[in-house]
Amino acid sequence: MMSMKAAVVKSNSNIEIKNIENQSVGPGDILVKMRACGICGSDVEKVFGKYGQPSMRLGHEPAGIITQVGQEVSNFVVGDRVFTHHHVACYSDDCHECSHGNETMCKKYYESNLEPCGLADEYIVPEWNVKHGGVLKIPDSMSFEDAAMIEPLACCIRAWNKFTHKNNDSIAVLGIGPTGIMHALLAKMYGFEKIFCFDFNEFRLNFVDTIFGDNGPLGVVTINPLRPYPLEILKDETANQGVDVVIVSTSSLSALKDAVDFVRKGGTIVMFGVPNKGATVDLDMSKVYSKSITIVNSYAASDIDTKNALEKISSKQINVTQLITHKYKLNECQKAFEHAKSGDNAMKIIISN
Repeated sequence: MMSMKAAVVKSNSNIEIKNIENQSVGPGDILVKMRACGICGSDVEKVFGKYGQPSMRLGHEPAGIITQVGQEVSNFVVGDRVFTHHHVACYSDDCHECSHGNETMCKKYYESNLEPCGLADEYIVPEWNVKHGGVLKIPDSMSFEDAAMIEPLACCIRAWNKFTHKNNDSIAVLGIGPTGIMHALLAKMYGFEKIFCFDFNEFRLNFVDTIFGDNGPLGVVTINPLRPYPLEILKDETANQGVDVVIVSTSSLSALKDAVDFVRKGGTIVMFGVPNKGATVDLDMSKVYSKSITIVNSYAASDIDTKNALEKISSKQINVTQLITHKYKLNECQKAFEHAKSGDNAMKIIISN
């Protein structure tokens, strides 16, 4: 038996670093020393808001070093550098969800998790995750901080696999946090001609300008919706048609209403941001119908997506290093989460150990 230090929600808006007792590594499990774990918007919502999902564990983007393996584990050894996925589906042909490509709806996906959580000095990866693709070895050339970006990028990749797109298409990303910028980087990688980035936070808009710089024909346009005529700016840049794709990368459902106006006839809206529990929206469905808009939803990521994300990061197709603006230690979680909530001059915040 062993004890681990883990970040837990003590009460609303309060985090406690707690000793979790009586943890043991089973014959098919592995023990990982966490080296880096990103703070996700859903983690912030668990601490400060009304999270709409049942799990209140903090940290699901961890990477680290294996320090112990169970006696039945043969494909991993002590010292391996790994990314570990918290939820792992069964991928069985007999599973209705998995066989239909809905791996993140699989019953086992919800039942599996890291013990006690990713935001811990050490954590156990259960046998199920180990056997079903939830542990990926990372190359020595990849930093643990970059490996902690695999899961959020995988979520974005999964969303992109939900719709069709072509070279020279146009896109609007509503909400330019870390995953919002990842969507913009994917759009650049896929050859989109026009990329519109919307956010109320001037730091984030300036951050986008810094990353993309003078893009010439690429045409990355940053827009604060509080400025005059945001819709007119977008329409002027798209021959009055609107964009081919809108990704709603914010929890604010008012952005979904904007998306209906921003997207072209026959275009696609992707719901990517996590809505607050009980959130509703008054949407003009006659406009959705008459414009023949396709609305798709994307939830989380499968291990198919994490493998894809690992490849894109390791091959430098997507530069995630530039998105990391702040690092905190595990015992500074309260400060780190307050920083993430405020968004004060921050993009991706990483907890290191």
